[in-house]
Parts: sequence; structure tokens; C-alpha cells
Amino acid sequence: MSYLQPGDPAKRLRLFILAIVVIALLFIGRLVQVQIIQADSINKQSLSSRSVTHTIPAIRGQILDATGRVLARTVLKYDVNVAPINVKPQTKKVNGVLVEVPVEQLVAQMAGILGLTPQEVSAKIAGTGQYANVAKGVDANVYDQLKKLEIDWVYFDAHPSRTYPSGALAGSLLGFLSDGKPMGGIESLYNSCLAGVDGKETYEKGEDGIKIPDSVVTTTKAVNGRDVHLTINADLQYFAQQVLTQKWASLKADWATAVVIEVKTGRILVAAEAPTMDPNDPAASSEASRHARVFESSFEPGSVIKTITAATLVETGKATPATQVIAPYAWTVPGSNGYRVTDSHVHGNDKLTLTGVLRDSSNTGIMKLGSAVDAKTRFSYLTKFGMGKKTSIKFPGEASGFVLPFDQWDGVKKYVSMFGQGFSVTPLQSAMMYQAIGNKGVLLQPRLVEGCDDRSGNIQTLPMQPGKRAVSESTAHTTIDMLEKVVEQGGIGRHAAVAGYRVGGKTGTAQITDPNTGQYGRLHAISFIGLAPAENPEYVVAVTAYKSRTVTNSIGATPIFKAIMQQVLRTYRVAPSTTKSATIPTVWK
Repeated sequence: MSYLQPGDPAKRLRLFILAIVVIALLFIGRLVQVQIIQADSINKQSLSSRSVTHTIPAIRGQILDATGRVLARTVLKYDVNVAPINVKPQTKKVNGVLVEVPVEQLVAQMAGILGLTPQEVSAKIAGTGQYANVAKGVDANVYDQLKKLEIDWVYFDAHPSRTYPSGALAGSLLGFLSDGKPMGGIESLYNSCLAGVDGKETYEKGEDGIKIPDSVVTTTKAVNGRDVHLTINADLQYFAQQVLTQKWASLKADWATAVVIEVKTGRILVAAEAPTMDPNDPAASSEASRHARVFESSFEPGSVIKTITAATLVETGKATPATQVIAPYAWTVPGSNGYRVTDSHVHGNDKLTLTGVLRDSSNTGIMKLGSAVDAKTRFSYLTKFGMGKKTSIKFPGEASGFVLPFDQWDGVKKYVSMFGQGFSVTPLQSAMMYQAIGNKGVLLQPRLVEGCDDRSGNIQTLPMQPGKRAVSESTAHTTIDMLEKVVEQGGIGRHAAVAGYRVGGKTGTAQITDPNTGQYGRLHAISFIGLAPAENPEYVVAVTAYKSRTVTNSIGATPIFKAIMQQVLRTYRVAPSTTKSATIPTVWK
């Protein structure tokens, strides 16, 4: 073993230098590792400790009526917050000179904008915490005023707020949002169009917890939702809703609906109901009123179905408008073990034509004539007119109505189905039956939404659904001729007449089953459905009041129909009729 000798200074120097070099290399290596190799990771760790990620809320698309009127929109609301620990006088430049604005003055300015007292604001921001809310949900105007104060320790949280400018107008149709989630109606049905995608912003904060100006690190822009365009005419909807609400109250009914259909397109111009809901405050309405009964409620249609029975008779060649029948007040259904059906009023053996049966709404007359068509055929025509099937709208909660298959019809149902008992329809389905009659026998799919905007803001119109023929053009025309006599000569139907126009329509009074007994009770669903102008139908109006308590027949619905139809014809400037209705006998000797 050799040892360094004390007398060898050259070697000691060389070892010392070597040690220095090794230490220097180790230091440089670590420095490279920290500053270059690990720099990104370290920077990220440092940034994460002082960075904040903030959501940039997307704006939900608007819902518009057919004229462009906004029925639903989203606006940004702002929560006004303060970090009490950072409350201090604010240094501002005034006329080129830096001045110190005391806290008391800043508080007074805030209070004036917020509609609070300085004492109230001072109490909210007292303490040494990092967060204190001063005001919630202020609008953009208040936000802008507060921003102009440029107070470092005041910050804002933006959040979207859904508003419905017209309140209860079409409220049940539109639906509403709960905690940002769509609840029924158009809000739910077209959520994929209306909903946007939130963005985010990451920024640095200082030791005081306040955002460092111009410190945005990353930004993902929000993608706003797109607008939905309805076929609804808001002005007509408002008118119908007002008329309906007034009459509904006087009828003391559970609910009432009014539907207006554009005959040649299937567009729904009005889907009104009473009571309805204000989507700005859905909790103020009953659970039932938060649903669109036009689509979701079903009931036995009653005598409005006699129109379809008559059309079936004409289409199958089993009757003409002049076909004769003796219609008694009461008639025992064949093979029913004594089941007796009566008309709505006592009368003798009336000698009526098929047209007269519709005019007088004779149950006995329509059964005697309708029995010429077998159950299978009549069932097929009910389905051709859209009964028992949901529409292509696919409205949330939409009912299909119910029609029992013909091979399950008993002896009674084979007959009572001719005047609207034993099956159910929605208000929309009942309106669309008459749309088919008015549209030369072709049933269209109802249309509630015109389309959704694309990302460029251009409406992408939904394609028109092809129609399906229910009856021939000739049968449809003949059926309208008969419906005109209901309005021209009928007892109740006369109240549906619109001066200057040819109008065809049908009354409907349907018994409602008492849930306690399972038998028909004293309450009724009363309806009137009609179209105009009869010579070239353009619009259908269908009115129904469910469980009317003050009026038990269609005289309660007919004035509503008349008022709405008048307004529709006036709105769209439909020229008055210049021709006369066909001459058809209603009685015989």
C-alpha cells in the first residue's frame, strides 16, 4: 500500500483539482436536470399551485316562433363576490394622477349600483376570509357598472339563466330547465340542438388569491347552442290561450285545449291549453299543468268520430250523403243482451239522411247506417286516420291514444265505436283527423318544429313527411259538404258559423268513466272541430274541454272555436267565400 507523501505537493494539487472538477460536473449535471430536463414538470407543479380553472358557460340556443319572436332565451347572470382579506383602498389614475380611493367610497359606489345600503355591503364583506357573496344573479347592466369601478378585490362568477319573455305563453309546450337540465317540452325534445358545450379558462392567481391581469394560460372557447324554430304563431297562440282560459274558468272544467292546424302542411299554428304553466316559475303550477295536454292527454272523442264513420261509409260505397235511415230516440244494440243507446234529446222516429244524422248528431242513426260496414274495415279506417299511434313529432310523454283491435270488439263496442265510445284520442290526433278530410283525404304528419340552426346560423329546415291517403279526394269533398250542413242547420253547430265564410264542423260530447264505479258518470268531454273555408280548407281548429261542470254539451266549446277560427282567418287574410255550399237533403218523407 502506498501513501501520499507529505513532500509531494504536485500530486496533492492534482487530486484537489480533480475533486473540484468532479463536484463541478455533478452540480452542472443537476442544474441541467432541474432547468432543462425537469423544467417543464417543475413549471407545471408551480403553475398548478397558483392557477385556477374557470368554466366559460355556453349559451343555450333560443326557441323562436314562426315569425322569429323569442319564446325562450338564455342570458348570463352574475354573482358578485369579494375576498374580505384583500379589501383595501383602491389606487386609481384620475386625470393622469394616481389617487387613493378609500374603502368607504368604493363600498358606497357598489351599494348604489346594487340597490343596497353601504351598511349592508360593509356587513357582507367584513372579516378576513377568502370569499363573501355580495349579490346573486345580477343582470348584465349591473355587472357592467360594477366592472367599470375596477375594484381589484371584487370578482364575478357568471352562470346562464333561462328566461321565457312571454311567461305562460305556450309554457307547457316549451318545457323548462331544472338545475340546467331540460324538463319536458321542446327544451327536452330538441336539447341536442339547444344545448351548447362549456369552455374553460385557466389563469394565474397571486398570493392574495386574485387573478393576475393578462395571465390567461389556456382557453377552450365555449360552443353556444343553436336556435330552434317552431311552427307556432305566438300572436295566435296568445289569442287562443286568452279565449280558452276565460271559457275554461266558466265551464269549471279540469282542462281545455285548442289546436290550430294548417291543412296543406300539417303545421301546428296553435297548441293552447288551460290551465298552463309559466316556465319562469314552474313550481307555481300543478304537476298536471307542466305537461302539454295537447300531446299527452287522451279521452274518448265522442261524436266528432261520426265524421270518420260517415267518410268510411261513403268510401266503401255503403252510403251516400242522401242515404236514408229511421233514427229513433233509443235503440237496442243487436246481440247485446239488451244494451240500449239513446240520443242526446228525446225525439220520435226521425227520418234522416246520413247528412241529417251528422247534423243532428244521432247516435242511433249512425249505428244503424254504420252497421253496413264490418268491424275489420271500420278499424282499418280509424287507424288510417291516425288513431292509436303516436305522431312523428315524438313529443316527450306523447300519448298514442288507444284503439282495441277489431277482433277484440264485443257486440256493444262494434256499435258504440261508431259514435266515439270505447277508444281514446289526443287533442292533436282529433285535429289531424279533420286535417286529412280537409287535405283531399291525405293525412299528414303534424309539424311542430320548422328546423334547427346550423353553426352558421342558417336554419336547417326539417324535411316534410310524406302523407298517407286515408280516403279518396272525392270522399273527402263529400264529407266536407255534409259537415257544412252541421254548421248551417245544426242546433249547436250554428254557433260555429263565421260570417262571410263557408265552415264545416262537428260537435262532440263524450261521457267520462267514473273511476269509483267504472261506469260512465255525469261529466263529459265536450268538443267542436271544424275547418274553413269549406270550399278549399286551409285551417282546422279543434277545441276540447275535459270534465265540464257547468255545460254538458258542445255549446260550451263552439264559441271558442268560432272566436279562434275568426282570428285565424283574419290573421292570414283569407279571402271570404264566394260560392255556396252543396244542396244535400237532411231529412226525407
